[in-house]
Amino acid sequence: MTDSQVHKVLLFLKRRPGMSVADFRDYYENVHSKFGEKYSRGLLGYVRDYLDPVGDEELPFDVITELWVADRATAEAVAAGVARNQPLPEILEDEKQLFDRSKTRVATVVECRSALPAPDSENPGLP
Repeated sequence: MTDSQVHKVLLFLKRRPGMSVADFRDYYENVHSKFGEKYSRGLLGYVRDYLDPVGDEELPFDVITELWVADRATAEAVAAGVARNQPLPEILEDEKQLFDRSKTRVATVVECRSALPAPDSENPGLP
């Protein structure tokens, strides 16, 4: 692995009990994500991947938040800070409006992509 690869911290987050999926997504995008933007010094990317379950089963998480960083050491430092579960007071107060913090999980990852052939008329790729 080289430092040219993208290193990420993934936050697996669950909405607070009683909050609808639509309200959760709206609040995260229009209110809570602003904290990520405000405190993004050192991040290369900040992405929210909202999960839509297939079937009727409730998933353990509603969103996977990606914090992209330059190297493994930074990813580990960011993950350790999140895992300590001691956000700034203004973030903590806002998280209480949004998340079931007892279900939050954190992981570091290295993204590796495969080079795939371009789709063509005989091989259009996935539907």
